Formats: sequence, C-alpha cells, structure tokens
Amino acid sequence: MGDYMSDWSNVIGRVSFVNCDPLFDGLSANWDILPAPPSWLTGHLLRKDCLVAPIPTADYAKNNSELILLPDIGIASDGPVGSVLLFSKHELRDIKNIALPSDSSTSKKLLIYILKQLDLYPQTIEMGPDLNQMLDECDAALLIGDRALDEAERYPELVKIDLGHKWKEITGLPMVFAVFAAPIDCDYDNLKLAHHDLLSNAKNFKEDNMYKNQVIKNTSDRSGFDIEKVENYFTQVTNILDHNAVDGLEIFLNEVCEMQGSVKWFEL
Repeated sequence: MGDYMSDWSNVIGRVSFVNCDPLFDGLSANWDILPAPPSWLTGHLLRKDCLVAPIPTADYAKNNSELILLPDIGIASDGPVGSVLLFSKHELRDIKNIALPSDSSTSKKLLIYILKQLDLYPQTIEMGPDLNQMLDECDAALLIGDRALDEAERYPELVKIDLGHKWKEITGLPMVFAVFAAPIDCDYDNLKLAHHDLLSNAKNFKEDNMYKNQVIKNTSDRSGFDIEKVENYFTQVTNILDHNAVDGLEIFLNEVCEMQGSVKWFEL
C-alpha cells in the first residue's frame, strides 16, 4: 500500500460487490480506484490509503470520531435487498446456531437485532463465507453481496430472511448497509469533487436509461449474472440516500450500534 500512502487524496476505495457499479462505472479517470472487501475499506480509510470509500455502517459507528460521512450516497434498500440473506434448512424457531461471515459488521449486527425482535437468541459462530460449509456446521448461515445473490439463485428454498425486507417491516424505513466515509482531516476540496462525481453517476443511473442499460450490461459481463438478474437487483438496492434513508440510518446507528456521539456530515 506504499504507493497509495504517498498520495491518497485522489484514491477512492470501492467495495468489490456489484452494488457499487452504478457509482463507479465510467467514473472519471482522474480517480484511482482501490477495490477491496467492505471490511477492509474501513482500515484503508483509517490508515489514509484512500480519500473516501463505502464502508459498513456499523464500522462508521465504531470509528465515527475519526471519520465524516458524505451526504446523499450510500448502499441502501427500501425493502428487500436481495444480497443480505439468512439461509437455512430449518424453520426460524428451530435454529440453534448461525454461521456469520467475517466480512460484514453491519449485517451481523442487523441480523442479531432482527432475531431479538422475533424473540430468538441462537448462538453465532464466525467462519468463511462458504454456504455449504456453513450449513454443514450450523443450522443457518448469513451471506452478503454477490455470494448471497448467487446462492439465492441456486437455493431459493433455503432463504429464510431478507434482512432489508425485515428491517423495513420493523422500522418502516430503508436500511442503509454502507455509507461513504472519509478521514476527518482529509483534503476537503478533493472530497467535494469526489462526492460530485459519485453522486452524478448515481443520478445518471436513476434518470438516464441509456447510461443505466450500459451499467447493467457491464455489470452482467463482469459478474457473470444474467442481465435480468442484475436489472432486478438494481430495483432493490439504491445508491442515493433520501430523507427516509437518513432516518433509517440514524435509528440503526443509535439503537442497533449504540453509537457514541452524533453523525458528522461533510458540508458541501
């Protein structure tokens, strides 16, 4: 990471899942992209390997004294998300233990919160995100991202909870799974430019059908998912945070993560 450390003010981290493609597809060549799993990107921000990155919402809660949030953009769903799923061969009441992946702090906290609302308290065990191995050792398994999309297509009968859907049922609000954060002492001029470029792509994806169709095709080619599946997924997940999403974010940060302090938003 030495090259990034020497000049990180033009580096944008990106999660390696398809849910960021509308933001990053065709992003200006002025930016260097640092791809990494979501849990790694938090460390990259804290070490100042990059200017800004999407990180698990729960990671922001843990490190909010060192980070600021960019408004308007994130990874959220207003109902089913399709890519944060609990799999099991058992009914929920019969689940005694759950395998949790090591790559998402947000989804783990969200699942435990949801189960508590259902008066369920299974044992949790962290392991690698391999569904077959997880279900060999535990009654249920949590998967996120592309793996969840892939396994849900292969084993739809095993999907017991879509965590975005259940959060919406409980709170009536969208679930913000990831936020765009930056080091609190970063270059604010560059951060403003990064926010502009990322938000512009998100708006173009929502408003420009030609751009949207090209992103969907590119995502399909890169991921191996068929175009219909990608198109359906992008009707569930959004990269634009409206007022309802911000309300849902604050509930998750305060009630689920028990965050100390208040949210620090980057002022444009």
